[in-house]
Amino acid sequence: MKTTLQINISKTKQSRLPETDFDNLVFGKSISDHMFVADYKNGEWSDLRIEPYAPLMLNPANSTLHYGQSIFEGMKAYKNEAGEILIFRADANQKRLNESAVRMCIPELPEEIFMEGLMTLLDLDREWIPNKPGYSLYIRPFIFATDDYLGVKPSETYKFMIFTCPVGHYYSKPVSVKVEQHYTRAAEGGTGFAKAAGNYAGSLYPALLAQKQGYDQLLWTDAKTHEHIEESGTMNVMFMINDTLITAPTHTGTILKGVTRDSVLKLAREMGFVVEERFLKVSELEAALKNGSLQEAFGTGTAATIAHIAKINVNGNDYELPKKPEYAFSNLVLKKLDDIKYGRIPDSRGWIVKV
Repeated sequence: MKTTLQINISKTKQSRLPETDFDNLVFGKSISDHMFVADYKNGEWSDLRIEPYAPLMLNPANSTLHYGQSIFEGMKAYKNEAGEILIFRADANQKRLNESAVRMCIPELPEEIFMEGLMTLLDLDREWIPNKPGYSLYIRPFIFATDDYLGVKPSETYKFMIFTCPVGHYYSKPVSVKVEQHYTRAAEGGTGFAKAAGNYAGSLYPALLAQKQGYDQLLWTDAKTHEHIEESGTMNVMFMINDTLITAPTHTGTILKGVTRDSVLKLAREMGFVVEERFLKVSELEAALKNGSLQEAFGTGTAATIAHIAKINVNGNDYELPKKPEYAFSNLVLKKLDDIKYGRIPDSRGWIVKV
């Protein structure tokens, strides 16, 4: 691993590795030993460092706490059979972080700080990366405002951080979802395409209502008419209808440009499947559920990779989806993605970075 930046490293005096149960990991609960930090002040990112993972000290007037100037990313690192660290499509996450930054009036982060900070951190905490199928190291890069000022304006200072946590499967079984036709996740002209913290805060209440009714997630619809499917919970969503893969386009600015979404679409086209990036109408989905032409539905995202959908509620009616055979597209593409991520097959697309 070659680095060009000066990154000061302060190692923890006592690792938490011995007390971590890698056989019973709860997603996001077990945090690795160190974190990467960079500060923005006087118009530049500086003071690059790695420190022991620890709580932050914040002023009660911190502008993020009041006005939500915060963005983040989610990505994963894996180990191959040789014990090498593999990062999946980190360049795409870095670009998307800066797209979110522009929308939220946050200064863009130079690519070399993102990549070298990430690789140095992973190299230091390499023992935290699980070395068995289905497990990985989840990576959380994020930026938040640090001005201690209650005036409503973009902050003049920021903090960029990365910490990691070993994880297993996000969903232990296929999920049930409900089409949401009252509450809205994102509207055109808003921040739906950005990975902004506030987007997730606004989705919690509707999701909680659905969970109380027995559903795992929501299928969000458009804000204007609630007639078109957009996303599923915290994931992009895809449908296979009459051997055609359908997913919402991203040009409206209401859909997150998921890295897993993009990867699945590229692989689907390589595998010879017909792909349509268009909005699926709720009425069209309901008809496909009734007549059996909906072969499968699934969410795509970093945490779950592929989240199979077993049941969909539309207009108060539950529809069970057929069980996924091994040859189903979602199973085929999940295996291909895992083979790439774990280094089981050659990376011909430039998606893998070795630390």
